[in-house]
Amino acid sequence: MLDPADNHELPVIPGKRYFTIGEVSELCAVKPHVLRYWEQEFPQLKPVKRRGNRRYYQRHDVVLIRQIRGLLYVEGFTISGARNKLLLDNPELLDGDRERAIKALIEELEGVLAMLRELK
Repeated sequence: MLDPADNHELPVIPGKRYFTIGEVSELCAVKPHVLRYWEQEFPQLKPVKRRGNRRYYQRHDVVLIRQIRGLLYVEGFTISGARNKLLLDNPELLDGDRERAIKALIEELEGVLAMLRELK
C-alpha cells in the first residue's frame, strides 16, 4: 500500500462503471474499513448497495475518496474540517447544508481561538 502522503502517485482510475470496495481500496490506497467509516462521516459518499449489502462505487465516488484522502492525509485536515471543506467547496449543496457547515466551521475556529487566548 502507498504511503499516505503519496496522493499524486495513485493509479489511474480505469474506465469502468462500478468498482468493488477492494478495487477502490487499491485505487485510493485506503483500507476497506476506512472506506466504510468515511461513508458514515461524509454524507456525499454513498456507494450503491446491491444484493448482500455489497458496495459498488462509481467513478465520482472514487474521485471523492481521493479528495477526502488528500485532505486528511496530505493536507492534515481533521474529519470535521475535511467534511466542512467539502461542503463549502460544493456550491450545488442546499443552502441549509451550506449554512450549517459554515456555522460549524465558525464554531470550530472560535474554539481554536479560545484555546490560543488561554495559552497567552
